[in-house]
Amino acid sequence: MKNDSNAFMDAVFRNLTRTFAFLVFILLGAIMVSLIYGSRESIAAHGLAFLWTNEWDPVQNVYGALVPVVGTLLTSAIALVIAVPVSFGIAMFLTELSPTWLRRPLGTAIEMLAAIPSIIYGMWGLFVFVPLFQEYVQPGLIDLFEGVPVLGTIFAGPPFGIGVFTAGLILSIMIIPFIAAVMRDVFELVPSMLKESAYGLGSTTWEVVWKVVLPFTKSGVIGGIMLGLGRALGETMAVTFVIGNAFNLPNSIFSPSNSIASALANEFNEAGGMQKSALLELGLILFLITTVVLALSKLLLLRLGKGEGTKT
Repeated sequence: MKNDSNAFMDAVFRNLTRTFAFLVFILLGAIMVSLIYGSRESIAAHGLAFLWTNEWDPVQNVYGALVPVVGTLLTSAIALVIAVPVSFGIAMFLTELSPTWLRRPLGTAIEMLAAIPSIIYGMWGLFVFVPLFQEYVQPGLIDLFEGVPVLGTIFAGPPFGIGVFTAGLILSIMIIPFIAAVMRDVFELVPSMLKESAYGLGSTTWEVVWKVVLPFTKSGVIGGIMLGLGRALGETMAVTFVIGNAFNLPNSIFSPSNSIASALANEFNEAGGMQKSALLELGLILFLITTVVLALSKLLLLRLGKGEGTKT
């Protein structure tokens, strides 16, 4: 009798956990279907041309996704370029170089950055960082790279303070705690024997991290970077404050532009008809971009997993 009861409870628990697992797929499917249904009018009117049209004119009822898509990808790329090396340095210091008494308070302080609401980052960026950046940083960079091929074009334009680069920089500050925390945690999982053996052979700290710690934790490191990228792609309020919210293709990284999330935040509340449908199609595109990024990261992790233990 007791065995029958245990078997019944085991079956209930197994089916319950299976239901919870499949609930995730049901929710994702429901979100996908609702976005497609809501954007059906825009999809029928614009077709695939919606992706490469850069005009957004509610008066003429003409909409295109190119500007917000480019703004989203560009700000996220800038955020990763800044955040990944900084996060790596933080994690390396906390696990290899920091005094023991400093590790816990410093790690806690970094993790507290993740708890700050995004609107606080946006307000700080707009009222504190943007004026300083406009007056001191942007003019210096523009003068420094003026006339230099490629770089002169990238760092060009009037110093507005707000723009794509400012949004990417604020995003990088926001995602550093996530990436650094994951890197620190996976670095701490490396067996001490491996590191001590490398130090015993005369390796420097950098060589230990580069040749021992990173190969051992590469899957976790990439996972942390993807976590930060996912946060950067979907961030709304902080980007809305500092990106400029202009439906213009950026001709430099200092130009005001727009992102998908900021476009939705600014216009969705007052939108209707075709404009609302176009905004929902923007949401669908953001959903697909995030899905593709996560799928590619998963494929990369699988390839790294297959390559472990083989000669390079």
